[in-house]
Amino acid sequence: MSMTRHDGAPASGALYGAFLSCVLIWGSTFLFIAIGNDSLPPTWGATLRLALASAILFGVMVVRRLPFPQGEALKACVLYGFFQFGLNLPLLYLGETQVPSGLAAVIFATIPLSTMLAARAFGLERLTRGRIVGALVALVGIVVMFSSQLRAALRPLPMLEVLLATWVACLGAVYLKRGPRQSPFVTNAVGSLVGCAACLVWTLALREPISVPTSWAAILPVIYLAVAGSVGAFVLWAWLINYWDISRTSYMAVVLPMVAVSLGAWVRHERLGAATLLGAAIVLAGVALGLRPATAQPSSTSISSKASTG
Repeated sequence: MSMTRHDGAPASGALYGAFLSCVLIWGSTFLFIAIGNDSLPPTWGATLRLALASAILFGVMVVRRLPFPQGEALKACVLYGFFQFGLNLPLLYLGETQVPSGLAAVIFATIPLSTMLAARAFGLERLTRGRIVGALVALVGIVVMFSSQLRAALRPLPMLEVLLATWVACLGAVYLKRGPRQSPFVTNAVGSLVGCAACLVWTLALREPISVPTSWAAILPVIYLAVAGSVGAFVLWAWLINYWDISRTSYMAVVLPMVAVSLGAWVRHERLGAATLLGAAIVLAGVALGLRPATAQPSSTSISSKASTG
């Protein structure tokens, strides 16, 4: 079946522990991105985060004597870093200058469905009718959320930036899965370096002021996002990708809104309107529908076997 374990795979407790840890960490990163945007230009903040994360991860590579990737492994790292960090993070940081952190997390809850579509397009996993219907329902929810924000002070462009961030994140996951299995430290060290260079280009193109943060209000979000988000959650996630299908690992995006909305309401007193909440509920319903287990078919074994390799 599609969840077949690899030979020598870790115990299920470790895998689900990594899954839960990613949920808790990433659920909080939406809040810390919003906090960091109060003190730093958005893409410059992302650049600093990735620079610090890359330095830490390359340090880990040196200490553990992990070789630098080559060939197809290097290609997978570069593509993963470009889409996941070089495009996803700048779009998310820019979007969160106006989109509440809880709402951004709700939009990210569409990632499982987008990932399924991307995985099918690249021949990694099978696409079912239920998943197509779920994607359409989630799309209706996004439209409802957009319509509510059009009537509010929030402009639609930041919402679109967050939505685009989810799509490029899916591509990053697909390219990582298609490549050969390798150390998650190596994957994210190279990926963070590539993303840092891309984010610096964003910073220069947007003519954001470049300066070293001096206040703790600016420094702490960068440190937390680099250490907990990039070195912690992304390493755990890349490790999980080695043993689970990408559609399965993407299920964590469904749980993120509960963590992010709770933190956003508690720390930043974020309040979402009725139409936005309705749209969020429709999105989550669509995601839940799309994630229902598919009926086993004779061809699923060969397809899932291909999805498990790489």
